Amino acid sequence: MSAAAAKLARQDGMTIAGAKREPTQAETEASRLGLRLTLPAQILVLFIALFPLLMQLYISLTDWSPLSGVGWWRAGELWNSFANYTDLVSDKRFWGAIWRTAIVMAVCVPAEFLLGLALATLFADNFPGKRVFYSILLMPMMVVPAVAGYMFFMLFQSGGPVNDILSVFVGGPVTIAWLSDPTLALAAVMIADIWQWTPLMFLILLAGLVGVPEDQMKAATLLGANSWQRFTTIVLPKMKTIIIIALAIRVIENFKIFDTLYIMTGGGPGVATETISVYIYKVTTQDLIWGYVAAIALAILIVLSIAAVFAMKRMAAAREA
Repeated sequence: MSAAAAKLARQDGMTIAGAKREPTQAETEASRLGLRLTLPAQILVLFIALFPLLMQLYISLTDWSPLSGVGWWRAGELWNSFANYTDLVSDKRFWGAIWRTAIVMAVCVPAEFLLGLALATLFADNFPGKRVFYSILLMPMMVVPAVAGYMFFMLFQSGGPVNDILSVFVGGPVTIAWLSDPTLALAAVMIADIWQWTPLMFLILLAGLVGVPEDQMKAATLLGANSWQRFTTIVLPKMKTIIIIALAIRVIENFKIFDTLYIMTGGGPGVATETISVYIYKVTTQDLIWGYVAAIALAILIVLSIAAVFAMKRMAAAREA
């Protein structure tokens, strides 16, 4: 074969290899069969996800409630267009609940992150009794939130253990009404949340810390880097994705805080500890203004979805860096 013929043959082969291969009849039939088999499940999942959302949007545009005397499918008879959303903008109690939720997140999430990171750094090394302490440390996370709320409700009573411990340090009787004071009640709730969910942050961060390449740490040590330099230049950059995941999980979960708080204070005294979840619960079960509740929930869903998208973009950027 001449050189020209060989070159032409190679070009033809590259063209054939680069061309998109048409699926065979057997592959087409297998694809159609797979679609027919999974279609019922796909329709069911779509219905489960989409129907409640459309129903919520429909109800949010009406004044419907269980006391209206008509079924929810006839809620259109009580149509109010976007009145619920305009009421939402001017609802001071709603914005107060949002503000208190933001305060809880601003305190609890950084505290849980810093404590979890410190504990993860400590548990990354071996020491005597590590397994025992590891099990003890994870126990708060296993407690049902309602039970944790009752525990801290008893701890922060005027004659409870917290005041007894403070009495020992002060040298006199301490009878602070923790759950009756607007400021202290919110602080007590945040202490309970930090106690229960720091172990989750610790667990996630420890998984990321263990995954840091050991050879890079050894190389940095040989080059003279101290512990802080190794932590800031190697550990933190390698843990970017894990840190974003941990923070995103706790921000979203902290936004929905309810069980512990409601058992401890019920949103009181007054509305001093009324977060957005407690506010929605009260409006739903006490005021029965379900159209307005649907508008609140939909607005919150949109905000949390935007936050989730932002977190995913940050994770993608951290992974590419």
